[in-house]
Amino acid sequence: MMRKCSGQFGTLSGARIKLGVKELKKQSIGIGLMGLGVVGGEVARVLMDKAEVLAEQVGCPLVLRKVKVLESDLAKPQAKEMGLQLFTTDADEFFAEPEMDIVVEAIGGEEPALDYLKRALSGGKHVVTSNKEVIAKHGAELFALAQQYGVGLRCEASVGGGIPLIAPFQQDLVANKISGIYAIINGTTNYILTRMAREGTDFASALKRAQELGYAEANPEDDVDGIDATYKLAILASLAFHCQVQPQDIHCEGISRLDSRDFKYARELGFAIKLLAIAKQGDSWIEVRVHPVFIPEESLLAKVDGVYNAILVEADLVGKVLFYGEGAGALPTSSAVVADVVSAAQDIIAGGGSRARWRLEPGKIIKPMSELETRYYLRLNVADRPGVLAQVSKVLGDHLISISSVIQQAADSVSQTAEIVIMTHPAQEREMQQALDELGHLASVKQICNFIRVEA
Repeated sequence: MMRKCSGQFGTLSGARIKLGVKELKKQSIGIGLMGLGVVGGEVARVLMDKAEVLAEQVGCPLVLRKVKVLESDLAKPQAKEMGLQLFTTDADEFFAEPEMDIVVEAIGGEEPALDYLKRALSGGKHVVTSNKEVIAKHGAELFALAQQYGVGLRCEASVGGGIPLIAPFQQDLVANKISGIYAIINGTTNYILTRMAREGTDFASALKRAQELGYAEANPEDDVDGIDATYKLAILASLAFHCQVQPQDIHCEGISRLDSRDFKYARELGFAIKLLAIAKQGDSWIEVRVHPVFIPEESLLAKVDGVYNAILVEADLVGKVLFYGEGAGALPTSSAVVADVVSAAQDIIAGGGSRARWRLEPGKIIKPMSELETRYYLRLNVADRPGVLAQVSKVLGDHLISISSVIQQAADSVSQTAEIVIMTHPAQEREMQQALDELGHLASVKQICNFIRVEA
């Protein structure tokens, strides 16, 4: 079912802000930090270690005034080094700090972060956040609130870590009509897929190694099930297409069903396998999906390995633009957060809010997944007897799906089965899903081992 989308700054010791006909000399910009985890802790360290450099960029010092933490954070060495007088576990005490101009939210998750962000914006504070879930689900509402209260909301670190993405979409690419986004935006899954492709290891072993190296959480569900990539794609698609895209609008599949054999066949056929976040735009529709894909091995995205991210944007004026870099981790993410803090501080000195807006235009529909048309890879385990391939071909043909190529492995004499791999010509998703259901009921088809879409 289709759904409708609803100047220069000097290095002065102080800065002057116009308030009506008066001028107030601003001696410093006060920062409030929420969270002292991996990202929050690194942001605090950068603000202190690079204080002199940042003051030169802004025109006055950036001073950490208050840090909202959990009780357990108070025992961290960093908290003791910074001085416990900076810390509070009470939100009311945090927001009561009179000299706080910018709130940096590094808590993560939807609640209580959403409530804190609303409270900061409605209290006239500029806000910087790295929270992809909140921005994906509530970005339009929060940007409207920021505009209402004349303050800025910045979220560069919510997608792509230290890779500049949000600002280019909001500023540098505004003259373009963006037709497509093809993104590897989860470093954990890309690391796992890289190990599976290079070493022939299975998914469980690659995931375990990612956890040992700190690339994957103890509970990796958000990463391996594609949820993290879905949040990020919702943000990028909303900005690119000026249409409110919610995470639930995006078709999402993870990587846990991939097998080392799929990578073997991909190489034979001239493809790589990646978890891709895809958004496309037509005159009246947009298409948004996250799932594993076969992509030609000579393509730019096929060469993005390990924990790196890459976002390929296609637009009418610039053509193809590739953004590439480390998409996660404390250092890249803190780079984006602190850059947003500096930008917000410069706006405060200039006496204005933020130029960034979440512009929405009515009338576009989100195309259902069933209308997708692409090529497909099928790996089947079938009975080793004459006529089986003809039966499979007939089911596909009945659904207007023509076969491009077939690979058949040597039969297993013990189980009396054989593995066949089929690559199709372009077909409609609705027809392919119906064909898969019928194939699953054929006595000669023992197992549909995998099914992967092709993005050429």
